[in-house]
Amino acid sequence: MVVMAAAVKWIVVMVLGVLLVLAGGFGLAGSRGFFVSRIEGTARKSLSEDLGAIPARTEMVVGVEEDPETVVSMVHTNISKSTAARRALGYLSCGTGNPIDDCWRCDHEWHLNRKRLADCGIGFGRNAVGGRDGRFYMVTDPSDDDPVNPKPGTLRHAVIQSEPLWITFQRDMVITLKQELIMNSFKTIDGRGANVHIANGACITIQFVTNIIIHGLHIHDCKPTGNAMIRSSPSHYGWRTMADGDAVSIFGSSHVWVDHCSLSNCADGLVDAVMGSTAITISNNYFTHHNEVMLLGHSDSYDRDKAMQVTIAFNHFGEGLIQRMPRCRHGYFHVVNNDYTHWEMYAIGGSANPTINSQGNRYLAPINPFAKEVTKRVETAHGVWKNWNWRSEGDLLLNGAYFTPSGAGASASYSRASSLGAKSSSMVGSITSGSGALLCHKGAQC
Repeated sequence: MVVMAAAVKWIVVMVLGVLLVLAGGFGLAGSRGFFVSRIEGTARKSLSEDLGAIPARTEMVVGVEEDPETVVSMVHTNISKSTAARRALGYLSCGTGNPIDDCWRCDHEWHLNRKRLADCGIGFGRNAVGGRDGRFYMVTDPSDDDPVNPKPGTLRHAVIQSEPLWITFQRDMVITLKQELIMNSFKTIDGRGANVHIANGACITIQFVTNIIIHGLHIHDCKPTGNAMIRSSPSHYGWRTMADGDAVSIFGSSHVWVDHCSLSNCADGLVDAVMGSTAITISNNYFTHHNEVMLLGHSDSYDRDKAMQVTIAFNHFGEGLIQRMPRCRHGYFHVVNNDYTHWEMYAIGGSANPTINSQGNRYLAPINPFAKEVTKRVETAHGVWKNWNWRSEGDLLLNGAYFTPSGAGASASYSRASSLGAKSSSMVGSITSGSGALLCHKGAQC
């Protein structure tokens, strides 16, 4: 009888526990549910707080993280939380396990809450607020007739303004820039709700500025331009030499986030970050049909790039790509949960002792038996690169792909990394399924 009574007691306790868990998961028992809590719990910082925090990070380079591993750990924590929420809510959630998308894409009224995106960043570029603290500016005119005196309503007129702006588009448009689009600080270019192409001319230059968000654009067929006068602010214009023809060129800038763009077929790089740029996140993009995809670091001799910190997350490196996904110099690079389905030479390369932390990616090697290696040390002897910290953790290596590690696998460079094992890499297809510019309609989930 005593045993039976004890058994009954434990059954009652277990039933009550299950009921409490269910109640919490569905917004009962005092819980407000996942979606509402994400909106109301969003951290908001004022523009003055952001401006005040910028110089506090380092005296040398704006935006440098004193402990890069803390940011690596934060990325992993966000992924784990997003995945757990998706499993807990099941069919009630639109979640994919992608912490950026799950932060805003579930909202049917995203077009009324556009600036929420600024609080969804992760990784080294997570503090890029763009134009969150400014007014909206709607682009109504796709022309670029005069790079010195741009017309109001054009994209060029919007990006050169001195105030923070959240830039949107009235309708679908193809913008062919006569000269490179030189951006001013605290700007968001938000292509959601329209099919916006920047193509067949110059493209985007982010030079000596801070807090930039580029989201939801098709950027392709960029060409070298220059040897011309171009306006960079309401009060300044000047002579520009030839630009290389990058889709997005980041030069001496910090707190930059490039998200959900489709990039292809440009004269030089698709995303290049050089000359001391740092605090950058490149996420959810779809890269195709290009040779040298991404250059991170100016030259082997440019020591200021030792402060460079870039997170590359949830991107799809797709058809027609050849190399540099990315190609790194100096600095610290976290490559996490990307889908590499095509390369012809190599996927990740570097020189000048970069730290490369590859975690939870899916690498599908090409058919060519001589191009199976994910990694490439560029023009460096084995006796030198054997001490570089390059690590693969939880990556899914398919069709004979192999990653050549180096350095001390358990060194301090990786000590703060959270768990992200092979099980997470099996989710890469779901996490990156929405990569590239999204087709968003008002009143529906993106």
